[in-house]
Amino acid sequence: MSQNIRKLYRFAASSFFFFLLVDVSVDGTASKEDAAVTDITAQPSLVTAPEHLLVIQTPAKEKAKEGETVVLNCHFDSPRHSPLTDLMVKWYKEDEKGQMDLLENNVTVLTNNSRFFMSGDLSRGDASLMILNVTISDHGIYFCEVTLPDRTVVTGDGTKLRIRRALGLFGIEESIGTIIGVVAAGVGGIMVLIVILTPQLRRCVLCMRQGSHQG
Repeated sequence: MSQNIRKLYRFAASSFFFFLLVDVSVDGTASKEDAAVTDITAQPSLVTAPEHLLVIQTPAKEKAKEGETVVLNCHFDSPRHSPLTDLMVKWYKEDEKGQMDLLENNVTVLTNNSRFFMSGDLSRGDASLMILNVTISDHGIYFCEVTLPDRTVVTGDGTKLRIRRALGLFGIEESIGTIIGVVAAGVGGIMVLIVILTPQLRRCVLCMRQGSHQG
Protein backbone atom coordinates (compact mmCIF):
# COMPACT_ATOMS: atom_id res chain seq x y z
CA MET A 1 0.00 0.00 0.00
CA SER A 2 2.84 2.33 0.77
CA GLN A 3 4.41 1.65 -2.59
CA ASN A 4 1.20 2.62 -4.40
CA ILE A 5 1.03 5.85 -2.40
CA ARG A 6 4.62 6.65 -3.30
CA LYS A 7 3.88 6.07 -7.01
CA LEU A 8 0.83 8.34 -6.85
CA TYR A 9 2.88 10.98 -5.07
CA ARG A 10 5.65 10.84 -7.71
CA PHE A 11 3.04 10.97 -10.53
CA ALA A 12 1.33 14.00 -8.99
CA ALA A 13 4.63 15.78 -8.46
CA SER A 14 5.80 15.19 -12.04
CA SER A 15 2.44 16.32 -13.39
CA PHE A 16 2.64 19.49 -11.32
CA PHE A 17 6.10 20.40 -12.65
CA PHE A 18 5.01 19.59 -16.22
CA PHE A 19 2.00 21.92 -16.08
CA LEU A 20 4.16 24.58 -14.45
CA LEU A 21 6.69 24.47 -17.30
CA VAL A 22 3.91 24.60 -19.91
CA ASP A 23 2.34 27.60 -18.22
CA VAL A 24 5.66 29.47 -18.07
CA SER A 25 6.42 28.85 -21.72
CA VAL A 26 2.94 29.96 -22.78
CA ASP A 27 3.21 33.12 -20.67
CA GLY A 28 6.68 33.86 -22.13
CA THR A 29 5.42 33.50 -25.69
CA ALA A 30 2.44 35.70 -24.97
CA SER A 31 4.63 38.35 -23.38
CA LYS A 32 6.91 38.35 -26.42
CA GLU A 33 3.93 38.75 -28.77
CA ASP A 34 2.54 41.54 -26.61
CA ALA A 35 5.94 43.29 -26.67
CA ALA A 36 6.10 42.97 -30.46
CA VAL A 37 2.62 44.45 -30.85
CA THR A 38 3.51 47.28 -28.46
CA ASP A 39 6.71 47.98 -30.40
CA ILE A 40 4.84 48.12 -33.72
CA THR A 41 2.14 50.42 -32.38
CA ALA A 42 4.77 52.65 -30.77
CA GLN A 43 6.50 53.37 -34.09
CA PRO A 44 5.40 56.69 -35.64
CA SER A 45 3.41 56.51 -38.86
CA LEU A 46 5.07 57.75 -42.05
CA VAL A 47 3.87 61.21 -43.17
CA THR A 48 4.19 61.85 -46.88
CA ALA A 49 3.13 65.49 -46.77
CA PRO A 50 5.70 68.01 -45.45
CA GLU A 51 5.13 70.27 -42.47
CA HIS A 52 5.68 73.39 -44.61
CA LEU A 53 5.02 74.29 -48.22
CA LEU A 54 7.97 73.65 -50.54
CA VAL A 55 8.24 75.50 -53.87
CA ILE A 56 10.99 74.33 -56.22
CA GLN A 57 11.90 76.07 -59.50
CA THR A 58 14.16 74.36 -62.05
CA PRO A 59 16.48 75.12 -63.69
CA ALA A 60 18.04 78.19 -62.07
CA LYS A 61 18.99 79.52 -65.54
CA GLU A 62 17.28 78.99 -68.88
CA LYS A 63 18.18 80.06 -72.42
CA ALA A 64 15.93 80.31 -75.44
CA LYS A 65 16.03 81.58 -79.00
CA GLU A 66 13.62 84.18 -80.31
CA GLY A 67 10.39 82.56 -81.45
CA GLU A 68 10.78 79.41 -79.36
CA THR A 69 8.41 78.08 -76.69
CA VAL A 70 9.78 77.98 -73.12
CA VAL A 71 8.48 76.11 -70.07
CA LEU A 72 9.65 77.36 -66.66
CA ASN A 73 9.22 74.51 -64.17
CA CYS A 74 7.65 75.06 -60.76
CA HIS A 75 6.70 72.15 -58.47
CA PHE A 76 5.39 72.30 -54.93
CA ASP A 77 4.46 69.94 -52.09
CA SER A 78 1.47 70.84 -50.00
CA PRO A 79 1.60 70.55 -46.20
CA ARG A 80 -0.81 68.24 -44.44
CA HIS A 81 -4.55 68.95 -44.61
CA SER A 82 -4.11 71.39 -47.56
CA PRO A 83 -5.64 70.17 -50.84
CA LEU A 84 -3.45 71.09 -53.81
CA THR A 85 -6.39 72.47 -55.77
CA ASP A 86 -7.09 75.05 -53.02
CA LEU A 87 -3.69 76.72 -53.46
CA MET A 88 -3.24 79.96 -55.42
CA VAL A 89 -0.36 80.41 -57.85
CA LYS A 90 1.22 83.66 -58.98
CA TRP A 91 4.02 84.23 -61.52
CA TYR A 92 5.90 87.50 -61.85
CA LYS A 93 9.02 88.74 -63.63
CA GLU A 94 11.78 91.06 -62.42
CA ASP A 95 14.10 92.95 -64.77
CA GLU A 96 15.74 96.35 -65.08
CA LYS A 97 12.27 97.93 -65.42
CA GLY A 98 11.02 96.50 -62.12
CA GLN A 99 8.43 93.82 -61.32
CA MET A 100 5.62 92.76 -63.65
CA ASP A 101 2.84 90.32 -62.69
CA LEU A 102 2.17 87.68 -65.32
CA LEU A 103 -0.25 85.26 -63.68
CA GLU A 104 -2.33 85.55 -60.52
CA ASN A 105 -4.87 83.22 -58.88
CA ASN A 106 -4.01 80.65 -61.54
CA VAL A 107 -5.11 83.03 -64.32
CA THR A 108 -3.04 85.25 -66.61
CA VAL A 109 -3.38 88.95 -65.72
CA LEU A 110 -1.66 90.47 -68.76
CA THR A 111 -3.89 92.44 -71.11
CA ASN A 112 -4.19 91.10 -74.66
CA ASN A 113 -2.23 88.06 -73.55
CA SER A 114 -1.69 85.27 -76.03
CA ARG A 115 1.71 83.94 -74.97
CA PHE A 116 1.72 83.24 -71.19
CA PHE A 117 -0.09 80.20 -69.78
CA MET A 118 0.11 77.94 -66.74
CA SER A 119 0.85 74.55 -68.26
CA GLY A 120 1.07 72.55 -65.03
CA ASP A 121 -1.57 70.47 -63.22
CA LEU A 122 -2.16 71.88 -59.73
CA SER A 123 -3.68 68.61 -58.50
CA ARG A 124 -0.23 67.06 -59.03
CA GLY A 125 1.74 69.95 -57.54
CA ASP A 126 2.80 71.33 -60.95
CA ALA A 127 2.50 75.10 -61.51
CA SER A 128 4.86 75.42 -64.49
CA LEU A 129 4.62 78.47 -66.77
CA MET A 130 4.65 78.28 -70.57
CA ILE A 131 5.76 81.22 -72.74
CA LEU A 132 5.00 81.04 -76.45
CA ASN A 133 7.04 82.80 -79.15
CA VAL A 134 9.55 84.39 -76.77
CA THR A 135 10.96 87.80 -77.62
CA ILE A 136 13.92 89.87 -76.42
CA SER A 137 11.61 91.68 -73.99
CA ASP A 138 10.95 88.41 -72.15
CA HIS A 139 14.43 88.29 -70.61
CA GLY A 140 14.48 88.58 -66.80
CA ILE A 141 14.07 86.54 -63.62
CA TYR A 142 10.78 84.67 -63.20
CA PHE A 143 9.37 83.80 -59.76
CA CYS A 144 6.70 81.24 -58.87
CA GLU A 145 4.68 82.18 -55.78
CA VAL A 146 2.21 79.83 -54.05
CA THR A 147 -0.33 80.94 -51.44
CA LEU A 148 -1.99 78.55 -48.96
CA PRO A 149 -5.63 78.88 -47.88
CA ASP A 150 -4.39 80.40 -44.59
CA ARG A 151 -2.63 83.11 -46.68
CA THR A 152 0.86 81.71 -46.08
CA VAL A 153 2.99 82.73 -49.09
CA VAL A 154 6.04 80.81 -50.30
CA THR A 155 8.13 81.88 -53.31
CA GLY A 156 10.62 79.86 -55.32
CA ASP A 157 14.24 80.86 -55.85
CA GLY A 158 13.52 82.13 -59.37
CA THR A 159 14.59 81.18 -62.90
CA LYS A 160 16.74 83.56 -64.96
CA LEU A 161 15.67 83.56 -68.61
CA ARG A 162 18.07 84.77 -71.32
CA ILE A 163 16.99 85.23 -74.93
CA ARG A 164 19.30 84.62 -77.90
CA ARG A 165 18.79 86.25 -81.29
CA ALA A 166 20.19 85.50 -84.74
CA LEU A 167 22.52 88.22 -86.06
CA GLY A 168 21.75 87.22 -89.63
CA LEU A 169 25.46 87.29 -90.52
CA PHE A 170 26.65 83.70 -91.05
CA GLY A 171 23.63 82.57 -89.02
CA ILE A 172 25.38 83.31 -85.71
CA GLU A 173 23.13 83.12 -82.64
CA GLU A 174 24.16 85.22 -79.68
CA SER A 175 22.65 86.59 -76.51
CA ILE A 176 21.93 90.28 -75.99
CA GLY A 177 25.04 90.71 -73.84
CA THR A 178 27.25 89.14 -76.50
CA ILE A 179 25.76 91.34 -79.22
CA ILE A 180 26.44 94.47 -77.19
CA GLY A 181 29.99 93.26 -76.54
CA VAL A 182 30.63 92.68 -80.25
CA VAL A 183 29.31 96.12 -81.18
CA ALA A 184 31.37 97.81 -78.45
CA ALA A 185 34.51 95.98 -79.59
CA GLY A 186 33.89 97.05 -83.18
CA VAL A 187 33.44 100.69 -82.24
CA GLY A 188 36.54 100.57 -80.06
CA GLY A 189 38.57 99.09 -82.92
CA ILE A 190 37.46 101.85 -85.27
CA MET A 191 38.45 104.51 -82.73
CA VAL A 192 41.91 102.96 -82.36
CA LEU A 193 42.40 102.96 -86.13
CA ILE A 194 41.38 106.61 -86.32
CA VAL A 195 43.89 107.57 -83.61
CA ILE A 196 46.70 105.64 -85.34
CA LEU A 197 45.96 106.82 -88.87
CA THR A 198 45.27 110.49 -88.07
CA PRO A 199 48.99 111.55 -88.00
CA GLN A 200 49.68 109.75 -91.27
CA LEU A 201 46.70 111.39 -92.90
CA ARG A 202 47.95 114.78 -91.80
CA ARG A 203 51.36 114.09 -93.35
CA CYS A 204 49.75 113.06 -96.60
CA VAL A 205 47.70 116.25 -96.67
CA LEU A 206 50.83 118.37 -96.06
CA CYS A 207 52.71 116.52 -98.81
CA MET A 208 49.88 117.12 -101.23
CA ARG A 209 49.78 120.83 -100.37
CA GLN A 210 53.57 121.23 -100.86
CA GLY A 211 53.41 119.46 -104.20
CA SER A 212 50.63 121.72 -105.40
CA HIS A 213 52.59 124.85 -104.42
CA GLN A 214 55.74 123.68 -106.22
CA GLY A 215 53.76 122.90 -109.30
